[in-house]
Amino acid sequence: MAKGPEKNTKNKALHTKLLNRKKAKLQEEKREKALRLKALVAKINAQKRNDESDSNDIK
Repeated sequence: MAKGPEKNTKNKALHTKLLNRKKAKLQEEKREKALRLKALVAKINAQKRNDESDSNDIK
């Protein structure tokens, strides 16, 4: 005796796969954004150090 219709596991599996892809993509974008910001901050700090050393040389 069947208890009811079979579950649709194929669609569920596809949906899970898509959600996992989406999560992975968002995490990767977050990592890339953090790396870009880190590089930008390092560049700005280097420029500040150069400007300070240049102004100290002039005095």
